[in-house]
Amino acid sequence: MPKSTSTPPTRSPSPTGPSGPSEPSEPSAPSATKSGGRGHRAYHHGDLRRAIVVAALDVISAEGPSALSLRDLARRAGVSHAAPAHHFKDRTGLLTAIAAEGYGLLAATLAEAADLKDAGVRYVRFAREHPAHFQVMFTPELLRGNDLELTTARALAGERLRDAVSAVPPEGRGADARLAGVAAWSLAHGFATLLLSHNLDGPVGDQDPEDVFHTLSGMLFRAA
Repeated sequence: MPKSTSTPPTRSPSPTGPSGPSEPSEPSAPSATKSGGRGHRAYHHGDLRRAIVVAALDVISAEGPSALSLRDLARRAGVSHAAPAHHFKDRTGLLTAIAAEGYGLLAATLAEAADLKDAGVRYVRFAREHPAHFQVMFTPELLRGNDLELTTARALAGERLRDAVSAVPPEGRGADARLAGVAAWSLAHGFATLLLSHNLDGPVGDQDPEDVFHTLSGMLFRAA
C-alpha cells in the first residue's frame, strides 16, 4: 500500500478492539491531506478511528460488508488512504473491531433485561438499531476469530443470555438450561434476521415488531 502523505497520529488504540460510546477520544490527529481540483485541503479528526468505524457502518448498512474498502473509507473520512490501515491493519481487522463493538453493545442491553422475554425483545431491538453490527457479528468468515476483544465481548453477551434463561424455573424452560438457551437464542436471532431481511413484512404488518416477538416468546417459554 503506498505511503501516506500525511503525518500519522502520534497515538492510536488497539487495531482490532471495539470503540464503544464510553471510550475516551484520542487526541486530535495532525492534519491529513486530501487531493482535490483546487489543491490540498487539511482535515482534523478528534477520533479518526471512530470516524472510520462510523463510515464503515454506513457502507455496510447500505451495501453490505462486501462493499467495504479501506481506500474508500479513507476518502469518505477525508484522510490519506493509509490512515485506516494505521488503526485496523486491514479490512478483517476493521470488521473484527465492529463485531467486538457489537457484542459489547448487545451484552450491555441484555444486562438490563428484566426477564427472558425482555432479553429477547432487547435482542430484537439491538438488531433493528444496529443492523450493520448485527450482520457482521454473525458472519465469522469475515472476522479474526481469535481476537481477544472479540472473543471476550462475545462470551459476555452469551453469558448475559444464559443468565436470563437460568432465571426461568425448570418447569417453564425444561430441565436442560443449555438447550433452553439455544432455543431462546434461535427464536430471537431468527426473528431478528427475518425481520431485517423483510421476510416478516406481511405477518408483522403495522404491529410493533417487539410486541410481536414478546407474544411469540410467551408461546415457547410460558413461565418466562
